[in-house]
Amino acid sequence: MPFAFLVSLFAALILANTIGEFSKLAPSAGAFYTFSVKSGLLYSEQFRDRVEPTGVEVITFDSGKFLEAFLAGGRSPWARVGGLLRTADIIIPSVLEQTKGERFDYIIHDSMFGCGRLLAQILDLPAINSCTSFAIQQNSFDSMQDHLSRHFPADVNERAQQEFQQLVSNVQAKYNVQVDSAYEVFCNPAPLTIVYTSKRFQPDGESFDETYKFVGPSIVPRSQGRFDFSHVDTDHLIYISLGTVINQAVDFYKLCFAAFAETKYTVILSVGRQTQIAELGDIPANFIVRNYVPQLEVLQRAKLFITHGGMNSTSKGLYYGVPLIVLPQSADQPIVARRVAEIGAGIHLNQEGLTAGDLREAAERVLKDASIRKVCFEVGDSFRAAGGYHRAVEEIFAYKRSLGMTK
Repeated sequence: MPFAFLVSLFAALILANTIGEFSKLAPSAGAFYTFSVKSGLLYSEQFRDRVEPTGVEVITFDSGKFLEAFLAGGRSPWARVGGLLRTADIIIPSVLEQTKGERFDYIIHDSMFGCGRLLAQILDLPAINSCTSFAIQQNSFDSMQDHLSRHFPADVNERAQQEFQQLVSNVQAKYNVQVDSAYEVFCNPAPLTIVYTSKRFQPDGESFDETYKFVGPSIVPRSQGRFDFSHVDTDHLIYISLGTVINQAVDFYKLCFAAFAETKYTVILSVGRQTQIAELGDIPANFIVRNYVPQLEVLQRAKLFITHGGMNSTSKGLYYGVPLIVLPQSADQPIVARRVAEIGAGIHLNQEGLTAGDLREAAERVLKDASIRKVCFEVGDSFRAAGGYHRAVEEIFAYKRSLGMTK
């Protein structure tokens, strides 16, 4: 979910909905302290304890009302774009009230923060777009909308488009802003876009102009406990995780048991905080099952990563050169899965109809394929060469200087 980052000479304000997006720029926010800039954050209350240790001031918003507004129009592509506009009445008054009296120089907003471009106009600020997935240009967005709309009845699409146009009219009149396209609402284009991947991994990476800065993922080890590998056979280590959001998948975890029990592989299975391990029944002797594992530590030793294809998890796996089997669940994960398969960094499987034999055969095929490992190492190298959050800070401050801001 989206965030925005408002920066003044002496203060910054980040607007965010989930911890994932903030984690991309959080190291950059820390780097700002080198320049004597402090940060403030507008966030959902549930993440306060995880954000405050970074040193930012936390201001909260009603995430329940935000989600209700976003989902109100339905599930069609046009309804989802309209949903971002529906959040304007939740976010904009709250931001304006809580930043009253502050002076800002520019705003950094997430690419899917529907109010980012609007707030830049309202506050009359230069904008920077922070893109936490693949960057999308307008022609690609329009094609994607057309393709996805085919999965919905014509009358549903027509009604959603009419509702979108009405929302545009309402927002323009109420907040004195200009909205020219669905692409602007969904992708929030700006004069500078920071993209947290490399041109090597970005689809059609060479087609993007110099306003897009591909800085690679921000890989920063966490201090949430260490993992004891002293009794783990890391020569045949498979790591399985469906991420931190949609991970209640007991049937899939049992399928993994059936696929790899009594094999030469050691399997570390992370099932998330919401899954009761007791629900899984008997656990094979070659499995280590935990609600949480330090993912970066495990990935530095794993020989295969079976993942849902979230951009964070996929990037971490590739950063350490780990071949992937991707079983996408939602959001941008199908796009990530297709890209992984397209460049030869792993394979894309559909979870529906998947058998234990299918999964085991796919794992053995990936593990034996030296060309897949080679591609993964190449992509990892491209991530490290891109510069990470230090490069992001450099690009942001270079943009700041180009606007005549020298302090």
